[in-house]
Amino acid sequence: MKKLFFTLAFLLIFINFSFSQDNEVISNIKNRKSVRHFTGESVSKEDLNKILISAMCAPTAVNKQPWSFIAVTDRKTLDELSNKLPSAKMLSQSGAAIIICAIPEKAYDGKTEFAVIDCSLAGENILLTVESLGLGALWTAAYPDNDRMSTIRKILNIPENIIPLCVIPIGHPTGEDKPKDKFKEENIHWDKW
Repeated sequence: MKKLFFTLAFLLIFINFSFSQDNEVISNIKNRKSVRHFTGESVSKEDLNKILISAMCAPTAVNKQPWSFIAVTDRKTLDELSNKLPSAKMLSQSGAAIIICAIPEKAYDGKTEFAVIDCSLAGENILLTVESLGLGALWTAAYPDNDRMSTIRKILNIPENIIPLCVIPIGHPTGEDKPKDKFKEENIHWDKW
C-alpha cells in the first residue's frame, strides 16, 4: 500500500510539473524584457546574423517585405546615436544596434501603414531572438517623431523616402533588468466585446 501511495504521489507531482511548464517559445516570450543596462561587450557578427535572419522571417502583407536593416557595431556611430537620441542613451553601453527601416513604396498598396506594421513584426522577432541568445535589447522609437527620424537619417545616411522606424540597442545585459508580468485578464473579451 505504501509503495502504491508513493507511486501515485510521484505521478501526480510529475503530471502537475509537466502541465505547469511552458514550452521553450512561451518561456522565451515571457522572459523577454526591455534591457537598458549593458556591459559594453561587443556583440558577435554571428549573433547579429542570426538576429537579422529571424527578423526577415516575420510575416508581411502579401509577402512584400518592405524593410531594410542597418546593423551598427561601430563604437563612434553608437555613441553619436546615443548622444543625439534622448530615448536611446543606453547605446553608449550596448555592443551593437539594429535600425529597422520601413520602405513604404515596397509595401502592399505602397502604404506607409503596411510598411510600419510589417517592420514592427520584424522588430518583435528581433527582440525575441535577442532574448533567446541570452542577450538584451529594447525598442527605442523613432517613427513618427520627425526630429528623431531626421537625426537617424543624417547620422546613417538614410534616404528621405525611407522611414527609420526604430533603433534597437543590443548587448550583453548586466542583469539589472527583469521581465514584467503584463497579463491582465480584464483585457480579454470572449466571443464579444
